[in-house]
Amino acid sequence: MEDGYSIRRRRECTACGRRFTTYEKMDELPLVVVKKDGRREPFDRHKLLQGMLKACQKRPVSVSRLEEMVGEIERELKSTANREVRSQSIGEAVMGQFKDLDEVAYVRFASVYREFRDAESFVREIERLLKNREQEISFKTGEN
Repeated sequence: MEDGYSIRRRRECTACGRRFTTYEKMDELPLVVVKKDGRREPFDRHKLLQGMLKACQKRPVSVSRLEEMVGEIERELKSTANREVRSQSIGEAVMGQFKDLDEVAYVRFASVYREFRDAESFVREIERLLKNREQEISFKTGEN
């Protein structure tokens, strides 16, 4: 159980002297996702991974990398004192990860997350992505 959330203890039975291992885990309040329409539902890492897998379909992104990203996002959400998280925060976290990982996956995820209604929405998002990339490149090279 090397998940970082449990403590492994070796114990000994006082009656028979046999040794055994226990794992202790702190009780946690579950994360609750507040949807756009105000509904609340438990955070489901599998559901998040499924959405990310769809965005990465036929892309050179490994499932293990996506699982790492889901773990990073979940740890970040759990590190706050707030047990309720807005779905928009999760979407922005995913987009932040995809932006650096795979631009096609980023645009695919953004199209669902931001509910693109037409081709202009895609074009605006791609232009924003390209503009950010140009700014990052000019910052790294010292150009203004």
